[in-house]
Amino acid sequence: MKNRVGREIPEYIKGYGQVKPFDGALANYGERTKTSVKLRSVKPGENKLVETIEEVLDKVGIRDGMTVSFHHHLRNGDYVMNLVMEAIAKRGVKDITVAASGIFKVHEPLADYIKRGIITGMSANYIAPGSVATAISKGFLQKPAVLMSHGGRPRAIESGDLHIDVAFIAAPTADFYGNLNGVQGKAACGTLAYSVSDAQYADYVVAVTDNLVPYPACPIEISQDNVDYVVKIESIGDPNGIVSGTLTVTKDPVGLRIAKLAAQVIEATGYIKEGMSFQTGAGGTSLAVAAEVRKFMQEKNVVGSFAAGGITGYMVDMLNEGLFRSLFDVQCFDLKAIASIRDNPKHQKMSGSLYGNPHNRGAVVNNLDVMILGATEIDTDFNVNVVTGSDGIIIGASGGHNDTAAGSKLAIVVTNLTKGRLPVVKDHVTTVTTPGETIDVLVTERGIAVNPGRQDLIDKLKETDLPIVPIEELKNIAERLTGKPEPIELSDQIVAIVEYRDGTVIDVVRKPL
Repeated sequence: MKNRVGREIPEYIKGYGQVKPFDGALANYGERTKTSVKLRSVKPGENKLVETIEEVLDKVGIRDGMTVSFHHHLRNGDYVMNLVMEAIAKRGVKDITVAASGIFKVHEPLADYIKRGIITGMSANYIAPGSVATAISKGFLQKPAVLMSHGGRPRAIESGDLHIDVAFIAAPTADFYGNLNGVQGKAACGTLAYSVSDAQYADYVVAVTDNLVPYPACPIEISQDNVDYVVKIESIGDPNGIVSGTLTVTKDPVGLRIAKLAAQVIEATGYIKEGMSFQTGAGGTSLAVAAEVRKFMQEKNVVGSFAAGGITGYMVDMLNEGLFRSLFDVQCFDLKAIASIRDNPKHQKMSGSLYGNPHNRGAVVNNLDVMILGATEIDTDFNVNVVTGSDGIIIGASGGHNDTAAGSKLAIVVTNLTKGRLPVVKDHVTTVTTPGETIDVLVTERGIAVNPGRQDLIDKLKETDLPIVPIEELKNIAERLTGKPEPIELSDQIVAIVEYRDGTVIDVVRKPL
């Protein structure tokens, strides 16, 4: 069957189940019922403190076929996922599904567990390029991986679509009774946002900490009534591995031109205004857009309501300069952001569900004015791929891409027109991550394309001297520069499912030949 973006999707996929095809960004709203929660009540005097990971595996009854979850706030500095999976593997347990909010290069041991059948299923909001992504792409995982968004994952947990048997939460600070925070301790990572739904809905919740403090830990982000056991180990991770992206404004002339054009689009369409809200990423070009927006805000004496998303030190600086009244933070990208969320009450934590879940009473992304996004590929229907590379190998997952595109009033993709001698604009992207109906503008160094569905933006931008061109013209320019690449040869084997934020299937990833 074909879904709304024209992708051929099987009605049933082995290892995944019955498919709900994507039918539009706003097609799946309305009344929802959250799943029930299983818990064990704790009597006065009962002890939650456990000596080792091995002992806690006994207590939770780890066995074949279970689903275990992990968060990625320590990013490439995380030790906990590897330690837990090593302990599970040593027991001879197999057929484990890993439900992680993110997989990084530090998690390369998981590739071997996949090949040995210890891990047979996986879901993630982000998978870094590397051995785990390659193992999935080459079909070693017995069941298709499920690639979700930052808002889609908590939606799946809260609805019961993703049932977690045991959640292991790396906690930079904990007390003996299970009160946790991420802003204190030698491995402080900031917010623990992506683990909040896990803590609320998993059958068992295990806090793994290297900083056990007297009761009660303060401040508390995840509270004792959601935690079954606490394990103290020597180290949960290296905070230096948290740093993500370039974290500095690009000095590349092409990136600076793209950023300047993007900021001019924001200004020309009327979004540099009092009370504006804004989100951008941690890459050099994205931060350059923020730098240009900052200039406009200063010139116009504008104070924004909030900036949101993964927060960098650059956004902290804009908060401290009074350019925004507050920050909504779902993950800290650097040490300055961690210090800010600890010390500044205007720098607020938000759970993954609050950030982008389409099936709650209103996500923060719904109030975003402007979102700056990247793209591996974008097609002439404005569909965006951030999942697979030019060789068909998995290089990422949605993260907050389709959440923020759906919620924001102005979703702008900024990208070089060509990357690695390949055109970014194509007739059809390899894998659809974000539907074109939610992408408003594409900004490249050689021109700006506006989605034909946004006539209001076209009318405003045609009054400027900005280089507005049809997206087809950008595709032609790119192909004249690089040539038209041959299509990737793919097998029929489905190695990953790309879920849209509402749980429908927007695309699948097939094994490259």
